[in-house]
Amino acid sequence: MSEQATQSALPARAFPWRAAMPWLVAAGSYLLLLTLSARLLGDPDIYWHVTVGRWIVEQGAFPHIDPFSATFAGTPWIAKEWLSQLILAAAYHVAGWNGVAVLTAATIAAALGVLTWALLEKLDPIAALGFVLAAIVLAAPHLVARPHALALPVMVLWAAGLVRALDAREAPSLWLLPLMTLWANLHGGFTFGLLLVGACALEAVLVADAADRKAAAWRWIRFGLLAALAACITPYGAESILMTQRILGLGEALALIAEWQPQDFSRFGAFEACLLGAIGLVLYRGLTLPPVRIVVVLGLLHMALAHVRSAELLALVAPLFVAKPLAEQLWPGRRDEEAQPSRSIVAGVAALLLIATGLMATQTMAPSRQVTPSAAVAALKREKAGPILNDYGFGGYLIHAGVAPFIDGRSELYGGSFIARHHRAVALQDLPGFLTLLERYKIGATLFAPERPAVALLDRLPQWERLYADETAVVHIRKRAVQ
Repeated sequence: MSEQATQSALPARAFPWRAAMPWLVAAGSYLLLLTLSARLLGDPDIYWHVTVGRWIVEQGAFPHIDPFSATFAGTPWIAKEWLSQLILAAAYHVAGWNGVAVLTAATIAAALGVLTWALLEKLDPIAALGFVLAAIVLAAPHLVARPHALALPVMVLWAAGLVRALDAREAPSLWLLPLMTLWANLHGGFTFGLLLVGACALEAVLVADAADRKAAAWRWIRFGLLAALAACITPYGAESILMTQRILGLGEALALIAEWQPQDFSRFGAFEACLLGAIGLVLYRGLTLPPVRIVVVLGLLHMALAHVRSAELLALVAPLFVAKPLAEQLWPGRRDEEAQPSRSIVAGVAALLLIATGLMATQTMAPSRQVTPSAAVAALKREKAGPILNDYGFGGYLIHAGVAPFIDGRSELYGGSFIARHHRAVALQDLPGFLTLLERYKIGATLFAPERPAVALLDRLPQWERLYADETAVVHIRKRAVQ
């Protein structure tokens, strides 16, 4: 028999879906996010994050007091996400807003690829893909170009490493510790990673044999202490850990910031659909979880219900904790062969991504016009009217434009009472309070969105006049006394 005939008689090799899926998911997510670049750049805080990174480079130092605000200048403040801000500033310097969008899309896609890889260690490919799709839907509202997006791959790797150690009944790898240090310098959410260590340690002790419980407890306690030390390797030491409490301690102001508001169930949405689907699956199949994992999942669910931004934690971390119990109950004894992605798969995906990135580079990306009052700020600069009272959402652009804002997105700097007082004033829920702000801070100009109630009042106040208006912002200035 000829060699050609022998080769034709061999069965066709099936496509290695398990090996290729993480790469395909990452590539598909990246392409999808690039097409949604306007949404990635739709958050006003991206302006001040890039500016902080640029400030660090120019000054050759890390800020310990506020250098940007008109109202809190000189107040103690730290750039707890300095590394992300440096990276974002570098991307902006190299490729403008296109660079920021590409970087953000790449890190989010990497997180989803890592999640797929981790789930495939336990789950059937279809089940893993279902979890990943749900994760995309749940996390979508908070997938924007900000430091937390750069930290997502680190968070997923950290959680996957802890769960892998828990499932194997062994101590977490010490190789996870550099991840904690990296996370602590990228984003303040690293404190969540430290809490996960405590939850995993509790389950590790409970499931260990009686004779091994002390040893298991010591292994996890030692790792937890090392993780806490690793988290302190920042320019600010342990102070970065305290920032989480300051933000969560904003009180009533949290409900005024969109990403910290609770889920809205007044209309049927993606979050409710995923939640009801999960409840339906549990009821239909009678699935169960170990007690500690129930606490972890319920804790993540509570956080996602309480704050919109926490849905990404539920989406990206909860599947890792439920994967093994689900696999044991839905597909007992089933395990696909391990497979490594072929070079052709990796090369093909890489080529596709390079081509897509090159094509996107021909388009001009920029933050949303709703958070970019460029013409209004140009008018303010020409007028030189004095201190500005601005909308909360315009503070980031003012910092980027070199204008000191009254308030911006650094909520830990301004504090809950100041943010709440500002909101009540500009919404005219406290009319005397609004007039007091104008006089107390010697405001010479205002910069508000057209729909802000304060705009209509300023139109009627005799000592104020409208200087500029467009669909993004309205500027009023105080009339100067006639000489």
